[in-house]
Amino acid sequence: MGFGLVVRFVTRNSAAARAFDQLTEATLKDIRAKEPGTLLYVSHAVPGEPNVRVFYELYADRSAFEEHERQPHVRRFLAERGQHLESFEATFLNEISGKRPSDDR
Repeated sequence: MGFGLVVRFVTRNSAAARAFDQLTEATLKDIRAKEPGTLLYVSHAVPGEPNVRVFYELYADRSAFEEHERQPHVRRFLAERGQHLESFEATFLNEISGKRPSDDR
């Protein structure tokens, strides 16, 4: 079963939010190209909270998440994100059931 997490990031201000979005997009390019075990990795804006971003991440399993964490592009993201953030909170999730894009075949 899948392994996921939801992370809520609060950026310092609107300029930090823009810089954080750029860092995220640069990281996503490599996630898309190099991480088959990362099933979903989506950054969301929150209506009415312009400095908040929420990530939803879904991995094939815990091993795929651990492989994701070892990637150089992810290590860079983790090292650089702090300069843009006021706070963040991560919630780890173990999948029980659901619908995935691959279920539509």
